[in-house]
Amino acid sequence: MKRLFTWQVVVGIILIALSGLTYFVHYLIFRDAHHIFLYLIGDVAFVFLEVLLVTMVLHGLLSHREKRAMLKKLNMVIGVFFSEVGTQLMKHLASFDHRSSEISKCLVVRSEWSDKEFSKVRKDVTGYPSAIDCKLGDLNGMKNLLSSRRDFLLALLENPNLLEHESFTNLLWAVFHLAEELASRKDLTRLSDPDYQHIAGDMKRAYALLLSEWLAYMSHLKSDYPYLFSLAMRTNPFDPGASVEIK
Repeated sequence: MKRLFTWQVVVGIILIALSGLTYFVHYLIFRDAHHIFLYLIGDVAFVFLEVLLVTMVLHGLLSHREKRAMLKKLNMVIGVFFSEVGTQLMKHLASFDHRSSEISKCLVVRSEWSDKEFSKVRKDVTGYPSAIDCKLGDLNGMKNLLSSRRDFLLALLENPNLLEHESFTNLLWAVFHLAEELASRKDLTRLSDPDYQHIAGDMKRAYALLLSEWLAYMSHLKSDYPYLFSLAMRTNPFDPGASVEIK
């Protein structure tokens, strides 16, 4: 019974009762039931339009604006992620990819790229069939990188606002899972072939999500923070001619 009579229900009953009492007083004074029902039906009919205008249209616009503002703030967190671990992790993962030279050509971001160009490259990256081989690169080096950033990754996962950014949340889970897989193995140089293939699958998942999110972040920097975009281009891990020093 207590669940049925919450404060919202009680307030609702009181408001309905007050409304009925007001209409009753109106009838006692003016004795015009026709006038009461005429305006009552008109007010009820307008309620549906009010729900459409206020609840669906205005609330939808405000929610969209609030979400855009939230995502803009989250891009600051994404920037910290790439500064702390993302860019270095991309370098490691690229070193395990037989086909890295193919995708690197697409990832040399230019200052003249439009939003359409970023979207096109991001779509190409999403379907990119990377050829990860765990024996090509330095597994221990990647393990040490992720282990040293474990607390940082956990702090990001604990951020409730990241739930608003589904793609970045998926990336964090993929990276954290890869870190767990590597940390759980004592000797990464003596694994079985099936175990290497399993780790390669985890690396491939994180790699694809990382590249897609990096491109989205670069597009954001280009439109909103040109000075940060300039630095990001000069530290692009896929551009062999990139140099942080301006020549």
